[in-house]
Amino acid sequence: MSREPFPDPFAGHPEWQLDPPRPIVPTPATMSGQLRGRRVLIGLPGHGWRSDLRADEKVVQGSRTYVPVMSEGEWYRAEAEQTEIFAPLVPVERVWVEELGVAGIALPADDLNARLVSLDEPSRRTPVAALDATSLSGRRVVRLLDDGGEERDLRAVTELHTNHEGEVCARVTAELDWYRWGWSGHTPRTLEVPAHLLWAE
Repeated sequence: MSREPFPDPFAGHPEWQLDPPRPIVPTPATMSGQLRGRRVLIGLPGHGWRSDLRADEKVVQGSRTYVPVMSEGEWYRAEAEQTEIFAPLVPVERVWVEELGVAGIALPADDLNARLVSLDEPSRRTPVAALDATSLSGRRVVRLLDDGGEERDLRAVTELHTNHEGEVCARVTAELDWYRWGWSGHTPRTLEVPAHLLWAE
């Protein structure tokens, strides 16, 4: 059974197309200023990387500098409930900060050579259009705004679907509400976003 392709919302109107969101470019924490609340990755070159973490300000112990790092869920809960949590100290040279780079051309997903990365540092993450993503639920997403801006710190709570008007869309929520849903069980407020304005980070 063949599937019909999604209609192109910009067909006949190329001037309406918005630029894709900026990619995530990891930068060594040694080169960054304020870290409190910033998204970070930790790991070792040649070994691997862990993401979905937040940092607090650097601390110095003896002759070494460390970064307190915690899971994003713990960070949001601590901020929302104004509580203290335990944050392991990670040597600053093992911490990379997620910065926003310059938007570029998306690489085809089936080009293996273009997807290969160096293990010397965390890889740059180029956003993927929601229409091209294999799944969305639970993923970090970027909503493009009509003025060309970007709304980040969102999570998708559904896959793509057709709404009552026949438009392909997905529902998203603020990341704080996404994590609060997990620790409190309160269903988050969501927003329906047309698929052509939504990208997976």
